[in-house]
Amino acid sequence: MADSLLPVEDAIARVTQDVEPTPAETVPLGTSLNRILAAPLAARRTQPPFDVSAMDGYAVRAADVATLPAFLTLIGSAPAGHAFEGRVGAGETVRIFTGAPVPDGADAILLQEDAMVEPDGRIRATEAVRPQQHIRAKGLDFVEGEVLLPAGTRLGMRQMSLAAALNHGEVPVRARPRVALIATGDELVPPGSELGPNQITASNSFGIAALVETLGGTPIDLGIIPDDRAALAAAIDRATASGADILVTLGGASVGEHDFVREILMDRGMDLDFWKIAMRPGKPLMFGRIGPMRVLGLPGNPVSSLVCALLFLKPLMQRLLGLPLVDETEMAELGAPVRANDKRQDYVRASLIDLPDGRHIATPLPRQDSSMLSTFAQALCLIVRPPFAEAEAEGAPCRILRLP
Repeated sequence: MADSLLPVEDAIARVTQDVEPTPAETVPLGTSLNRILAAPLAARRTQPPFDVSAMDGYAVRAADVATLPAFLTLIGSAPAGHAFEGRVGAGETVRIFTGAPVPDGADAILLQEDAMVEPDGRIRATEAVRPQQHIRAKGLDFVEGEVLLPAGTRLGMRQMSLAAALNHGEVPVRARPRVALIATGDELVPPGSELGPNQITASNSFGIAALVETLGGTPIDLGIIPDDRAALAAAIDRATASGADILVTLGGASVGEHDFVREILMDRGMDLDFWKIAMRPGKPLMFGRIGPMRVLGLPGNPVSSLVCALLFLKPLMQRLLGLPLVDETEMAELGAPVRANDKRQDYVRASLIDLPDGRHIATPLPRQDSSMLSTFAQALCLIVRPPFAEAEAEGAPCRILRLP
């Protein structure tokens, strides 16, 4: 295919087309944090399963305490987890605690602070009550069979608590997409190493692996591969053998004489879909397939690599997890003027202020070099500048993509 520049939207569509979700698997609820439900969860019980007391106090008939003074005969007790087996009749009451079943015959709870114990043992109400006061009705939260967690739900603190309340000890989730990572380049050394005069610390793989884990995948770090054809071919074979759903290569996909990642990938059977995107940063991006494994060749420049991961790896993983693709951009206002754009879609690192009136002010950071991770870490959003966008003044509307 020709090495023409592909529009970003077209590239995303091609990366995410014909993607089948990973298989479903059942895992213990306690291990399901950040997993994606593969099937809906319905309530296996009604909650609460009976009328329960919402407060500590006395179960009464509201008619008996409608007017004061009111005196009641104490006939028993109902602590949480233990029902009073009798029935509350006229002029009677049962001592009750939060969460305990409301006894038959009672239709209200007299708060314990609104009651006094008389010398003869009777209970005197100091406040009137109305029917159903301080009672949680059966099924107030949910009823058996009600679907409360649909497929595609990401399980966090609240969702796991609800799944437990629905009485699910195990949950069906999508298998974690497996993402193999290969960093390439003679100049790269691991963080914490003693650097030679011509070496730099490898950083891209840490950011990409963090994104993979955040999205619910499993990163497989295959390490730093030198600019050696045999070593790179062996690493690609290890990625294939690992059963990775996606292989991400970092660097080596440009046009230099030592940039032969594309060549070796094609030697290992990759069907190349496209190479080079009309975007900045991140022009030298590659996508193809080796059998069922998708291959994303990301640029070596750190910011280019991370921006491309957000734009292309993230939606690909979302499709593998059975999630819909949604436009995550939003409107804001420019905090400073911007120049006219060229033929590439620009992703400008920017600060962001969310104002109380609902407006958002995005201000481009002064330096945009694609090697500057400090600027990327400082940024809160990317201003999306379409190809051939005209110069805009401060206060003009713009579209932004918030950074995670």
